[in-house]
Amino acid sequence: MIRFVILFGFSFMFFMLHYTGEINKYINMKYAYLSISAVVMMGLLSIFEFIRVSKRQRAEEKKQAAGEAMPEHSHDHHEACRHDDHCHIDEHKRRVDDHGHDCGHSHGNETKLKRFVGCFILFIPIVTGLFLPAHALDSSFVKAKGFSIPGFEQDIQDNPSYQFLKPDTSIFYQKDVYEELNHKELAEFASLGSVTLTDANYLKGMEVIYQNLDAFFGKTIAFDGFAFKGQQVDDSHYFVFRFGFIHCVADSGVFGMLVEFPKGTKVEDDDWVHVSGKLDWEYYQPFKQKIPVLKVSGWNPIKEPKDPYVYRTS
Repeated sequence: MIRFVILFGFSFMFFMLHYTGEINKYINMKYAYLSISAVVMMGLLSIFEFIRVSKRQRAEEKKQAAGEAMPEHSHDHHEACRHDDHCHIDEHKRRVDDHGHDCGHSHGNETKLKRFVGCFILFIPIVTGLFLPAHALDSSFVKAKGFSIPGFEQDIQDNPSYQFLKPDTSIFYQKDVYEELNHKELAEFASLGSVTLTDANYLKGMEVIYQNLDAFFGKTIAFDGFAFKGQQVDDSHYFVFRFGFIHCVADSGVFGMLVEFPKGTKVEDDDWVHVSGKLDWEYYQPFKQKIPVLKVSGWNPIKEPKDPYVYRTS
């Protein structure tokens, strides 16, 4: 029955994540069909396991009922068998004496402990997934991870587990396929007089800009994000970020760029803003290199979106 409880628990947990919409804090919704498939498969397996256990229990009940209903004249048959049973018991005792212990009995507690530990480990994600809320990532996570990025010319494969500032999906494609994709997406954005990054195209547009900086310098770019002060920047500079999923939380990152606000602007970490301005270069000391900076010509505070994450949809 414990297998049924575990299978049903995982199925119900994933179902509730989809039902409440919390699943988008763990995966790119482009791949939601995989999670839905898991719900269906584990649900079917839990039903199969429940039927199997139920049949076995009914069979045992019938066997016990047949034993209790056995007629009295079968008593002689049991008496005849006692001698054989006694011989089996003596043989068992002899084996125990020869080996110094009964392997089946001595390892029973150890097996039960391992089984209990295994079940407990499986129950942890079920309980946490159902009862612990999934909080949206914010600037505190950026601080905890340590804000740094590889050089713009450096291959992201050196640190593929988490990305900072610039999206890079090149590790998921063959080189020629990625170059073709980048060329296609560059044509989509470079032809625009000004580039507005929305929830739908944020990651794609930000990656195109970073991979083709020369094509976008001097262009007007606008996007939404949360503010993060960062290190060694003056009062008018902030990073503006969005957390994004390429596939799932395992390859997620914080993506955006350095933004130069008008002098005297005061923005707190995690304040959501809409910014618009022209793209330029600026030397950033912590990275010891030049990075693109958005020279803001207009901005305004906004409310945090219902879904603060962005996803790579193509």
